[in-house]
Amino acid sequence: MAAATEQTVTRLRQFILEGDLEPGARIQEVELAAQLGVSRTPVREALRTLSSQGLVELLPNRGARVARWSVKDLDEIYELRVMLESHAAQRAATRMSPTDADALTELCEQMEARAQRGSKADLLELSELNSRFHGRVLDAADSPRLATMLATVVQVPLVMRTFVRYSPDALARSMGHHRELVAAMRAGAPEWAGAVMQSHIIAARTVLVNSGGAADPEGET
Repeated sequence: MAAATEQTVTRLRQFILEGDLEPGARIQEVELAAQLGVSRTPVREALRTLSSQGLVELLPNRGARVARWSVKDLDEIYELRVMLESHAAQRAATRMSPTDADALTELCEQMEARAQRGSKADLLELSELNSRFHGRVLDAADSPRLATMLATVVQVPLVMRTFVRYSPDALARSMGHHRELVAAMRAGAPEWAGAVMQSHIIAARTVLVNSGGAADPEGET
């Protein structure tokens, strides 16, 4: 049963992150169980797991739906990201090896290539590369507690496909932040790295809210 639950969690998360299930979409237990070839028990367990991660909302007497966020929710999530990821960048700047910095530079080049082409498929690939970039910074920070705290809040930009919402200017600014962050890491300058990461996260939040990525105050889109 544990294996079936784990597999169901993986598949359902994939459906959400790849957009097969949009924010606010209802999740039907019976249909999902039939689609995945499992009983309803691992589906229920998977929904509880993804609810604890902030990807699913469990509604009393109404089943489950993919999570969506109001402006207030996004403000709180991005405030947490600013604090946690800025701290991660500061730690990483004093711990990152030249090999790690080279890997970040390579990711910058790959992201910039996708951003320049700019198709929807390229921007979705850019989101994945961006996740790897931020993950590499977090790994260099060498703080399992910090990684655990960030695990939930970083799901939001993945679900919202933030880069699809960027204007060309906003996209160029984001790519510039990545380059400057690598420069701060190579310089071993924690204050610089933390400040760049703070600007980067605040800019991402502004794009998401201004593009209509939040639900209305009643939680309905």
